[in-house]
Amino acid sequence: MADVVRERRGPHPVSGRRGTGALLAVLACALGGALVVGISVGSVNLPLGEVWGVVWAHLAGRAPDPLLDQVVWQIRTPRVLLAALAGAGLSVAGVAFQALVRNPLADPYVLGISSGASLGAVLVPALGGTAAGGLAGSLGVTGAAFVAAVGSAAVVYLLAQRAGRLLDSRLVLTGVAIGYLCTAATTFVQLRLNPTELQGMMFWLMGSVAGATWSDLGVPAVLICVCGAFLLVQARALNALLAGEDAATGIGVPVAALRVTLLVTGSLLTATIVSVVGGIGFIGLMVPHATRFVVGGDHRRVLPVALLAGALFTVLVDLAARTADRPDELPVGIFTTGLGVPFFLWLLRRRAVGGDDAS
Repeated sequence: MADVVRERRGPHPVSGRRGTGALLAVLACALGGALVVGISVGSVNLPLGEVWGVVWAHLAGRAPDPLLDQVVWQIRTPRVLLAALAGAGLSVAGVAFQALVRNPLADPYVLGISSGASLGAVLVPALGGTAAGGLAGSLGVTGAAFVAAVGSAAVVYLLAQRAGRLLDSRLVLTGVAIGYLCTAATTFVQLRLNPTELQGMMFWLMGSVAGATWSDLGVPAVLICVCGAFLLVQARALNALLAGEDAATGIGVPVAALRVTLLVTGSLLTATIVSVVGGIGFIGLMVPHATRFVVGGDHRRVLPVALLAGALFTVLVDLAARTADRPDELPVGIFTTGLGVPFFLWLLRRRAVGGDDAS
């Protein structure tokens, strides 16, 4: 089945089990190093010995220095872990959506899910003091963003069907339309916010892992593990789907059910991540495509490599966001957009020159 998806431009830099295994090992080591650096570096740099002292104290059940514990264990460690989870989740969701629409230009935000989450988030402070504000306030920003994101995905799914089948063109166009609608509504709602609320909400909308706590990590971590494992089990079917619906149906793949499952899986991942960290764009576009360029189109290799590469990329981008304008911080989304837009334009040019391919 791996032969179903072939790159038209010759062998990839990394191919085969050994090459992929070596790449995964390198990415895992690099991710571990990036996490350590991310904990050590900030508005105040900490020696590695002090960082390891706090971590080891928690692992050994001892009481660390209170001040160092606050900085290392309560602030920086959950932050870098959340950045890794966000990158991993958005990358896996990007793989799912690109397989769903068979287009490497697709990403988790193409279906309006991120815009829906943004609308849900701004409704919480805007509806304060109203009857609807009681429900929004009980959900909180994260809960309201998740509910709105899932709602947007559901609307897109319902509108993109024809005769019980999901159509690629309708799925993308409906997602774009819902995204614009939610963006317009978000802008309108922001007019009701006071300057203090608006400043905090704008920082969230641009994507940030600042203020992460240990309680933010559980749900994304579990969902990434479950969805990633499920997609890996379905890797052969995803390979067949990239070759076309007729080819996939011919070898026994339940195409309709698989496409709905991909939409649900990618939507849940995106909604969960965006509800926690805000709108960090382009990760789900850049990382899966770069991964396919390196390891080929076989999802048995693409999924684990994209997961680790996305985690590493986001940790490094967050590190840049923290240190570029010290002691102030910049939203992570500014950096990912700054990298993502040139990448997107390059990708468009590459596809225009070389034709449509599956890379």
